[in-house]
Amino acid sequence: MKDLLQFIQNNLDSRELKRALAVKLVFENYPYDQIRKILNVSLGFITKWKQAFIVDGVAGLKLGHKGSEPYLAGEQRQNTISWLKTKNYWDLEELEAHIEDEYNVIFKSKQSYYELFKEADISWK
Repeated sequence: MKDLLQFIQNNLDSRELKRALAVKLVFENYPYDQIRKILNVSLGFITKWKQAFIVDGVAGLKLGHKGSEPYLAGEQRQNTISWLKTKNYWDLEELEAHIEDEYNVIFKSKQSYYELFKEADISWK
């Protein structure tokens, strides 16, 4: 737990920090539903990163790559568009984090994210 607290205090990457905070709250016995609401994440997100921490420690919470990955598959793309349509507020950084967390994909160009907004009939301007 000491390593986890140190990782949280010294981490500047918001995606890694969110993962670590979810794990910390689990180990502090917060209910999953409350963690979900506090961090605005899914129950699957909490479970995934708790398991990664149990298996690999703090290293399991770190980003596995720093570059682009393959494009979204058709079903992944449609699921992302459906997810966007359920939101009351749209934020580019939240979309980027969602796609990376759910599908382990980071687009090289912001244009790819803007195209998803467009497909969901959302103006990003």
